Amino acid sequence: MDINPIIEKTGADALLITNPYNMRYLSSFRGGEGILYISRQSRILITDSRYTEAASQESCFTVEEYRNGHGITDILKEYIQQEDIKGLGYEDESMVCKTFRNYQTSLPMVKEWIPVGGEITRLRQVKTEEEIGYLRQAEAIGDRVFSKMLTLIRPGMTEREVQGELEYQMMKFGASGTSFDTIVASGLHSSMPHAIPSDKKIEPGDFLTMDFGCRYQGYCSDMTRTIVIGKASEKQKEIYQLVLKANLVAESFLRAGMVCREVDKIARDIITDGGYGECFGHGLGHSVGLEIHESPACNTRDTTVLKPNMIMTIEPGIYVPGFGGVRIEDMVVITRDGFENLAHSTKELIEL
Repeated sequence: MDINPIIEKTGADALLITNPYNMRYLSSFRGGEGILYISRQSRILITDSRYTEAASQESCFTVEEYRNGHGITDILKEYIQQEDIKGLGYEDESMVCKTFRNYQTSLPMVKEWIPVGGEITRLRQVKTEEEIGYLRQAEAIGDRVFSKMLTLIRPGMTEREVQGELEYQMMKFGASGTSFDTIVASGLHSSMPHAIPSDKKIEPGDFLTMDFGCRYQGYCSDMTRTIVIGKASEKQKEIYQLVLKANLVAESFLRAGMVCREVDKIARDIITDGGYGECFGHGLGHSVGLEIHESPACNTRDTTVLKPNMIMTIEPGIYVPGFGGVRIEDMVVITRDGFENLAHSTKELIEL
């Protein structure tokens, strides 16, 4: 990864990378502990003895070990003085104030601290073929899990039990962990987009929304499906079909060159025209990668132009307090002329 253009753009002499996801992206080191120091002359990964062997195997960076009596700032000081660094770029969007002040105090030879904003994170927006392969496999695990859950879910199970089964099945099918806190919401709880699974028992007539994802080789999946336990009412069918229409129509417009907020507007207008505009409060979707929420995002504000090999979720929803809610979410790869849906689970209404 050539990071020199960012050094040139920011006017820094070197960069300090502390965001663990950016550290992995740039260095291939998966441990997440330590920092990267990058200049025109050096690519340095500083970590402790728990990770130095793995870091040496995974990364092409020079690995430096910090320890008691010779800490991170001591190692940094040696490189900064040796290379006569005056301006040091830092990740102001992720570094906490206390850490920043400690670096300022410990490295007085740095004359200018230059915030680099989201410059490093934006490098991760367009995925490589290898990354897409990992994301495809992560979402495939989700498909297998959803199919399995349809054989396991039954009235009387609690939301927590469904959550436990989802997470167990993801591990069983090859995940290394979950990519976020699993959401299971039934009945009236389904009107809360990010409801926390509870001891509520699933009953006939309930909407059951399951929003779940796993990690595969460090990359995240994200999928939501809503089903009905028993027979759906006419109002449930109406809401479900409106959300499904918003999902399908928005996806039909996806392609490189579309502006994120324009995609959001397509789905939002459908739901608004259907009479439920006030019941769709969140954005249509977001990018996914090493983190579950990455940029860009399909919402009312984001003016990013979609590019080939960007990953986006498309997840319209309707949430009616006192009644329930529906969300249908796919994870897709943007292509030059359209998109590839990484989720293959049916989106037709399932009455279980």
